[in-house]
Amino acid sequence: MIRVRYILVVAILLLLCHGVKAQTVYDKYVDFNDAIVQHHPDKAMALGLEILNSSEKLPAKTQTKFYAFMAKMYEDNKQTDNAIKYYELVVAGAPDYYIAHRALGYLYLDKANAIAATINQNTGNKAAYDKAVSGYTAVVRSALPHLEKDEACNPDGDELAQIKRLYTKINDKAGLSTLDARLKQLAGKCVDLLTD
Repeated sequence: MIRVRYILVVAILLLLCHGVKAQTVYDKYVDFNDAIVQHHPDKAMALGLEILNSSEKLPAKTQTKFYAFMAKMYEDNKQTDNAIKYYELVVAGAPDYYIAHRALGYLYLDKANAIAATINQNTGNKAAYDKAVSGYTAVVRSALPHLEKDEACNPDGDELAQIKRLYTKINDKAGLSTLDARLKQLAGKCVDLLTD
């Protein structure tokens, strides 16, 4: 009698569960895209945060596009570190997508400019000054490859001048002397639209 009840309860549960379909990660991604298109950033962010926990279940190209959306939302919300984190994932998945390189270059440049202010404030404290200069140089070195990819794919005299100024500021004569050759090489492959 107990075994029959157990089988009956399991059968009823299976029938009930069969009618309820769990939303897959891709289904959430579709809803996420819809929220972006419909200009519902709060809903998009909430869905995006849910998707992040299992984004590895998305196809590789879809993951990259998803990370690009998340990076842009973080950038728009002034969450620079998160924006950088996800733009780095974008360029890892789509190294020729220069739009993400541009965003990364300028996000890093914003960080460098903030450090530059610290340099100016610490001219009387050698240890703090040297630490700030070292930090500035490291962040500029992070920005330069991304700015170069953007310049190679989307030439702009102002950006080129800025890249040259940055090399001069960090006293990297070798980097500056090989800049033209790198730009020519980087210009060979440029992607301006991600597909999934």
